[in-house]
Amino acid sequence: MSGTKPWLDASLPVERRVELLISRMTLSEKAGQLLMLDGQEVYADLIREYDVGALLHINGRDADAAIEAALATRLGIPILLADDAIHGHSFWAGAAIFPTQLALACSWDTELLREVARVTAREMRATGLKWNFSPVLCLARDLRWGRVGETFGEDPFLIGELGLAMIKGYQGESMEDPRAVMATAKHYAGYSETLGGRDASEADLSRRKLASWFLPPFERAAREGCRAFMTGYQSIDGLPSTANRWLLREVLKDEWGFDGILVTDWNNVGTLVTDQKVCADYADAAALALKSGNDLIMATPEFFQGCQEAVRRGLLAEAELDEAVARVLRAKFRLGLFEDPGRCDSAEMARINCEEHREVNLRAARESLVLLRNEAVDGKALLPLDPSLGRTIALLGPNADNPLAQLGDWSLGAGQMVGSNGSSHPRSTITTVSDGLRELLPVGWRLVGGDEAERADLIALALGDDIGLIGETKSTATLELQNGQVELALRAMSWGKPVIVILINSKPLVLPACLATAPAVVEAFNPGMEGGRAIAELLFGLINPSGKLTVSFPAHVGQQPVYYNQVRGQHGARYADLTQEPTFAFGFGLSYTRFSLGVPRLLSARLGKGERLELRIEIVNVGGRDGVEVLQLYIEDLVTSATWAVRELKAFRRIALAAGARADVCLELPISDLSIVDAAGRRVVESGRFRAWVGTSSRQEDLRPIEFEVT
Repeated sequence: MSGTKPWLDASLPVERRVELLISRMTLSEKAGQLLMLDGQEVYADLIREYDVGALLHINGRDADAAIEAALATRLGIPILLADDAIHGHSFWAGAAIFPTQLALACSWDTELLREVARVTAREMRATGLKWNFSPVLCLARDLRWGRVGETFGEDPFLIGELGLAMIKGYQGESMEDPRAVMATAKHYAGYSETLGGRDASEADLSRRKLASWFLPPFERAAREGCRAFMTGYQSIDGLPSTANRWLLREVLKDEWGFDGILVTDWNNVGTLVTDQKVCADYADAAALALKSGNDLIMATPEFFQGCQEAVRRGLLAEAELDEAVARVLRAKFRLGLFEDPGRCDSAEMARINCEEHREVNLRAARESLVLLRNEAVDGKALLPLDPSLGRTIALLGPNADNPLAQLGDWSLGAGQMVGSNGSSHPRSTITTVSDGLRELLPVGWRLVGGDEAERADLIALALGDDIGLIGETKSTATLELQNGQVELALRAMSWGKPVIVILINSKPLVLPACLATAPAVVEAFNPGMEGGRAIAELLFGLINPSGKLTVSFPAHVGQQPVYYNQVRGQHGARYADLTQEPTFAFGFGLSYTRFSLGVPRLLSARLGKGERLELRIEIVNVGGRDGVEVLQLYIEDLVTSATWAVRELKAFRRIALAAGARADVCLELPISDLSIVDAAGRRVVESGRFRAWVGTSSRQEDLRPIEFEVT
């Protein structure tokens, strides 16, 4: 076989195999190899008509059939199959659906996120997929944006840490790992900087602002081996992201050395013609996209003819086309698809959402829960629940037994894909709040519904948002509770009983004034299939909450932005009619035990080039339960040559301590991490005085300061 198709000789270097194959490809085969189209039910036609190089939204038996169809073409180039498995294998009925990225981020547990990604990759590979469009490395800025729940939150450093953990989990030890998939850093870059929270609007970003906050997570992903990047839908300074040569070529490929695949988001090349109107026709659009640095064109079938026409008209040199084709083929060779095209694995399919995977899912749900308020009722904190307050719980609210709201966006039933295996995940795979409470209800306790609320001792109020208010093109004009939930909260509070608010939501919401006196608030975001059990465990004290917010909660939608690391220098410290303080701050989260911090100490208070900051602090569990605290280190550069953030997160540690135990914790970072982006757009470390803040949230009252100097 390798005699007639010498590129099949696995002993040859990858670059030689790529050269041999490209030299035998026609113009139409090259154009087709750069196409990724939606393969639902029409994959055979796409392979026959377009020589398509990649498909999405296809798995299982259809994936195997598509693989065989591709191998039967003239050159037999294997097809690359991909999908959006943002928090689990989204579109395989019954696969493990984990908490969303925003929920997972609240664990501040990089090893957990790596494990979640490993399970997701293994379940994807079982059904024929080799590539995952995850993780999302966008910053949560305007909370009205419908995709906040897909992010890791508002901090660039934390996004980089958590994103890299998932990338390593997806990709495994090598590209030939049969249980690994390619990861994708998206959406590159600045997509979340919206106008009015509207999805994919023109992003008002300078290159300095991009370099300061939006690019660092992507740079880390590129330099540490993420194999794919995806562009955003938006424009920046008049340039659609798909047409931004500076961003795609000069920064990503030339400066950072990224040599993987750069794929457009859905129909981005078509949008250049139809919506953004910067190209006259599809030939113009194809030429602009490839010259700007894109390699694979998603969901724009018109690219196929447009690309060939661009070459014939001289808009695009065939050598420029070959450059993109080579990157796609290189990835396929590196994945080993020419030796093993990656058919479905029946043995692995039998392990989808197995007990081991469900245990990882339950651990993820437990660690992602954030206790935001836990005030005293009759002299004792309301949670964990104590029978002295009564044993009858009334469970109310639209999210008490709402599987779709609990799974969140990017799962069957959420709208992006119906799927050949069913329109939703089996109900039996999902434990809702109602399920969890009934399963764990202690002997002698009762769980009742709304018709008996007035006779209950306690009220559990499950509120939030639902699928209609989550995701792409579903930004909201307000952050208020909708669909009668405010009225329900008013009624529940009027009964004069202790109320536990359970939030199941895709992003921070503004709580109504009536809930300001609710003694307990639990934030679950979209906690996945095992979320209901984890919530019940928290309420009954079977677990001790340790989650910390990675996004700030405003008191009013008009306070935005409320992210903690805002640039200093504002005239005045508040609105005339409202403070600028969030209701709940970045890094905040309560526990059922209490931790005490000592005085921070520095190994050296005077540091030079190439040295490391080493800070030590004692932490003591002074409460009555074992628990986990997340220590957070923030840095403030006291005087900077250009305006900069008040303070920035630079390191964190999860510390597990038994009741009464103490630990001396060291937090360290290289001096290079103390950089700013100066007025000329250069990332530099400037000499001068700095202040380190170490503590348990971004709030100044939760932090201990110590100063040092960089020379």
